[in-house]
Amino acid sequence: MPDTGQSVGPYQLQGQLGAGGMGEVYRALDTRVGRQVAFKILPESLAGNEGGGGDSNRKPGWPPR
Repeated sequence: MPDTGQSVGPYQLQGQLGAGGMGEVYRALDTRVGRQVAFKILPESLAGNEGGGGDSNRKPGWPPR
């Protein structure tokens, strides 16, 4: 688990919001735009899985093209 205040790229982690089988979600500050965001860290078992997640989680037809 990362430490509060730790930076991951332009994101500064500010606290954990939740955790589960699909990873951990943190409240973070996007320092590029000064905005609060949710930042998800995947478990190693999913992080390198190019076939899992991605566009497969989108609703059909969304976003409109």
